[in-house]
Amino acid sequence: MSEAEARPEIDPELDPEEGPDLILVVDDDQDIASFVEFNLKVHGFEVIRARDGQEALELMEDHRPGLAVVDWMMPRMDGVELVRRLRAEPLTSALPVIMLTAKSMTVDKVVGLTAGADDYLVKPFDTAELIARVSTTLRRNKDAREVSPLTGLPGNARVRREIGERMRTAGEYSVGYIDIDRFKSVNDVYGFDRGDDFIIALARSLQKASAQTGPPSIFLGHIGGDDFVFICTPDQVLPLTKRMVTDFENAADRLYEPKDAQRGFIEVPDRRGNKQKAALVTLSIGVAQSTSEGRSFTDPRVVIAVASEMKKVAKSQPGSYVAIDRRRDSEGGA
Repeated sequence: MSEAEARPEIDPELDPEEGPDLILVVDDDQDIASFVEFNLKVHGFEVIRARDGQEALELMEDHRPGLAVVDWMMPRMDGVELVRRLRAEPLTSALPVIMLTAKSMTVDKVVGLTAGADDYLVKPFDTAELIARVSTTLRRNKDAREVSPLTGLPGNARVRREIGERMRTAGEYSVGYIDIDRFKSVNDVYGFDRGDDFIIALARSLQKASAQTGPPSIFLGHIGGDDFVFICTPDQVLPLTKRMVTDFENAADRLYEPKDAQRGFIEVPDRRGNKQKAALVTLSIGVAQSTSEGRSFTDPRVVIAVASEMKKVAKSQPGSYVAIDRRRDSEGGA
């Protein structure tokens, strides 16, 4: 594995900023609904209201709330029936729901939870409890949605938040962007199931290398397909990547058919049916870093863009390669 110091042009592919969470409040008691709406807005949430379950379903034809606060007892359609309807529809099946109820008996809570409610608020409740339960339920739901079902690692939004946290602490950090070279040839020859095995192998190699590198804790993310991210201190980059590359290449050799691993390539049919040789997979790793002697960043998306550009530099080199951006702020760029 080699390392390069390159100076690419930066063209950040910026994702849209996440706006405030939209909360649906469903309650026929207008005093309670107004109380909940006011306090949620004070704490930065957007709010829409419905007077019963039926009106809530109609509202959700045009709106996509991030969470619903639903009263148990309502006319036309009560909270339990509303939750059942939400869980039965693909577009709303994962919507987190907090039930508002005067019922505190265990059997009543079991009914609501069985229907699909995520949490409970028993009347009367105070503002602090309301905000705490809404924030916790939203965070738990977002974390669950952001985790890759294939690798169990967090995804894009969680990666951006982690970089933002490193920025706020004003310490030195590095962000690495990892990509499997010639991964498409594996899918073309062996199929997607085998391709998933390569992705899982990379996730395991990352986790193993992270544990072996030692403290401080290294953040690992899976942003889709064969693309992974790590966030660590600058002096952890090379120990981490060297261990990861060695472990992954050994694991990848075992995933190839023995004859392909032995000869060092696979034969990929082109559109005309002719077979082309494709070398075995390697890793391209691009690294952006914020240091006292180098660069500093104010936007997580720019950090990811710089790491992505460095990954392209790594891809231009033979074998597994890590390219680290070592420019200073005075030298320009993003």
